[in-house]
Amino acid sequence: MGAFVGRCVFLIEFQNVTFTYQSTERESGVYNLNFTIPDGQVVLLCGESGCGKTTLTRLINGLAPEYYDGQLSGEVLINGKNTAKTPLYELSKIVGSVFQNPRSQFFTVDTTGEIAFGCENIGLPKEEIYKRIGQVSGELKIHKLLDRSLFALSGGEKQKIACASVSAMEPEIIVLDEPSSNLDVATIADLREVVAKWKAMGKTIIVAEHRLYYLMGVADRVVYLKEGRIAKDVSAVDFGNLSEAQLQKMGLRSLHPTFTSEIPVTPMNDETISLTDFRFSYGRNETINIPQLSIPRGAIVGVLGDNGAGKTTFAKCLCGLEKSATGVLQIGGDNLNAKQRIHKCYMVMQDVNHQLFTESVEDEILLSLPGEDEGADKQQAEKILSNLKLLQFRNLHPMSLSGGQKQRVAIGSAIASDKEVLVFDEPTSGLDYHHMIEVATNLIALSKMGKTLFIITHDPELIAQCCNYFMFIEHGKIKWSGGWTADNRQRLHNFFSTI
Repeated sequence: MGAFVGRCVFLIEFQNVTFTYQSTERESGVYNLNFTIPDGQVVLLCGESGCGKTTLTRLINGLAPEYYDGQLSGEVLINGKNTAKTPLYELSKIVGSVFQNPRSQFFTVDTTGEIAFGCENIGLPKEEIYKRIGQVSGELKIHKLLDRSLFALSGGEKQKIACASVSAMEPEIIVLDEPSSNLDVATIADLREVVAKWKAMGKTIIVAEHRLYYLMGVADRVVYLKEGRIAKDVSAVDFGNLSEAQLQKMGLRSLHPTFTSEIPVTPMNDETISLTDFRFSYGRNETINIPQLSIPRGAIVGVLGDNGAGKTTFAKCLCGLEKSATGVLQIGGDNLNAKQRIHKCYMVMQDVNHQLFTESVEDEILLSLPGEDEGADKQQAEKILSNLKLLQFRNLHPMSLSGGQKQRVAIGSAIASDKEVLVFDEPTSGLDYHHMIEVATNLIALSKMGKTLFIITHDPELIAQCCNYFMFIEHGKIKWSGGWTADNRQRLHNFFSTI
């Protein structure tokens, strides 16, 4: 392990650590941290968006201040070595990282090459690399993902490859930053199993997360951060005894997501949105096949299904973004083909970086407004930003914001667009409880304005807060659809009870 020799009682140690980012646009630093993480412990970092979880992980893996400029005081020690004074290539031998967006850590174009990449970088012989690829493929159950293009994988499959590439390097410490944010329930169960296997191997694991439920029974300890400081440091058992009300007050997600709060179904009547002969193929592979589907106009439709089922492809077809898609969307007697649907539908993508274009948050909202009355547009933009708790960031560049803040900017643009059909792809990805509730409140307000919303989501708490209709996609086809009936409630329970 190069400079890392011998063992200490505590593998990771924070001594009076304060870190603030160089840029004045960032406020999610950490302050006066003093704690230790012993060998083999699984630590869950939680707290509201911007509380410092990600910053703490960057201090452990050395990305702060080496990559993320800032002012650091105090010391972060791993096996007695100061991470700020240890080269990243040396630190990477003992600390592996899995990020929220796995694409940000890929260096190759195929899965097997990606798993081998880190091993090659630390100079392992070819025979050892082959051995580790085989070993990690068996441990993580990813044989079917080998020798495939990374571009052809679903979000969940990419996350599995990211975990495999880190595991193959056999680091002693593994840091994960919101690894479940874009995963479906089945893949979250797989991720839990991976973390459990790493724990059984004696790895030290630090997970920064908003979704907490899947780590219960695996995590040993929970560190709750608030405004960059440790507000609570307890055993996972004690944390598990907190009530739902206590968790919500702390801005945390549920440990036991349920569907106890029933939302009235939007009745089917003459006011419907209908899809007819909706079909789309990638090459010879048919990915969407929906002969007929009717949705209540003004409904908030939860679009459900596993990763890779065709949900995002369906959304792109609905919005007219896939030019070769066939079929008709009927709204109020108007039959709209793909080209016409672009003017009626607006989509907020899962990766919102693809649709942030301007130099400031305020300009991003103004871009979607009519532009006929500058004063009225300014007032409307201010109202939208205020409702989404973004007013303080109005003059900042959208790309300088956190993932959750960017998501809210994109939602604000959708609200400003005034389109009749709005599609949101994982709108609560990376959001804490309070911001999830704010998103749900805004979605309900849009529905009351007569908008029809399609919400692609794996978030049971968001569903319980605002969805009143559902469509479940499996292999590009509608397996079931409808409102809050007893049968559909059971279907939802079965789908989300994998873990």
